[in-house]
Amino acid sequence: MAIAILWSACRTMNPMTTPPAVEVTRAGKKLVCPVCNHDRFWARQTLMNTRGATFFNLDWANKKATNHVCDSCGYVFWFLEK
Repeated sequence: MAIAILWSACRTMNPMTTPPAVEVTRAGKKLVCPVCNHDRFWARQTLMNTRGATFFNLDWANKKATNHVCDSCGYVFWFLEK
């Protein structure tokens, strides 16, 4: 409960930093948070860094993952782009 309160406080400090929360469907199924059963998420893109690409300064060439972050508790779903 304390984490959810802290998460809400952090999000309200600067609402311009996170996109709006929306309902998400992946593979034909509605996404529901397994922690708090909330159904609204905001999305972000994350690079899946590898040691080899980082060693050669090629981080831009790594695969991307889409994250859907629960707007209520902050749980993060990761989906690797194919």
